[in-house]
Amino acid sequence: MKEVEDQMRNVQNKNSTYFVEWIPNNIQTALCAIPPRGLKMSSTFIGNSTSIQELFKRVGEQFTAMFRRKASLH
Repeated sequence: MKEVEDQMRNVQNKNSTYFVEWIPNNIQTALCAIPPRGLKMSSTFIGNSTSIQELFKRVGEQFTAMFRRKASLH
């Protein structure tokens, strides 16, 4: 677990401009020592970013345009 936390700390230090100071403990790690059947190891990354807002904005605009034309309404 220490190695994982050290690596995550290194990532945060190298990319400190992308992390805000006003969110304490903004990186969390969890480790399960038992890998899935048939694999030696696995990993999962879950990130929370505001960059998704552009995608949601675009999808919302597309939905509004289709809804105004009553596209796909039954």
